[in-house]
Amino acid sequence: MKHIWKQGTDTTAPVIALFHGTGGTEHDLLPLAERFSPASSVLSVRGNVLENGMPRFFRRLAEGIFDEEDLIARTKELHEFLAAAAAEYGFDRSNIVAAGYSNGANIVGSLLFHYEGALKGAILHHPMVPRRGLTLPNLASLPVFIGAGKNDPICTPAETEELAALLKGAGAEVAVHWESMGHRLTGTEVEAAASWYARSFGSERG
Repeated sequence: MKHIWKQGTDTTAPVIALFHGTGGTEHDLLPLAERFSPASSVLSVRGNVLENGMPRFFRRLAEGIFDEEDLIARTKELHEFLAAAAAEYGFDRSNIVAAGYSNGANIVGSLLFHYEGALKGAILHHPMVPRRGLTLPNLASLPVFIGAGKNDPICTPAETEELAALLKGAGAEVAVHWESMGHRLTGTEVEAAASWYARSFGSERG
C-alpha cells in the first residue's frame, strides 16, 4: 500500500497510523499526528481503491452503502500491511494508535470489528458502523475517540450512537465528541481528539 513513514524521536511512543477520507491522500492528515503526539513515528496510508479517480480504502455501492465483501477483503489487506510495515520499519505492531476521517475512519473501525489486538487505540472522525450482525472481538479497555456531527448528513447521530454502543459492548472505552459542522473535520474536533490522546496515552510519552 502506498504510504509515508516518518521516524519519530520517541520509539516507545505509539505509532500514529493515519487514514484519509474519500479523495484524500497520505499527506492529508499529517498535521493531526503532529498535534496528537509530536514525538511519535507516523505511518500514513493511501487507500488502494479508486472511485471516479478518488482514493478510498474500500468500495461502496452508493453513499452510505458499503460493498461488504470488498470491505472484508480490504480490512484483511490493511491488517496484513500493518504487520509488514512493523517488520520493515522496526516498530512494535501492538503499539499503533490509528486516526481516520470519514472513509478512513470506517476502515479503522472495520479493523476493530474484525481483529482482536489490531490497534492500541483509535481516533475516529465521522465514522459509520462498518458492519452489522457481527460478534466483535474483545476490545477490553481499548481507548476509542469518536468525533461526530449533530447535523452530519452522512453519519447521523443515531449511527454514531449505535457505533459507540457496539464498541462499548465489546469492552472499549469510548469518548464521543459532538460538533455542529456537518461532516467537516474542524479544528475544535482535532483539539478535542488531541486532549483525549494526552489523557489516554500521555504518560507513555514521558
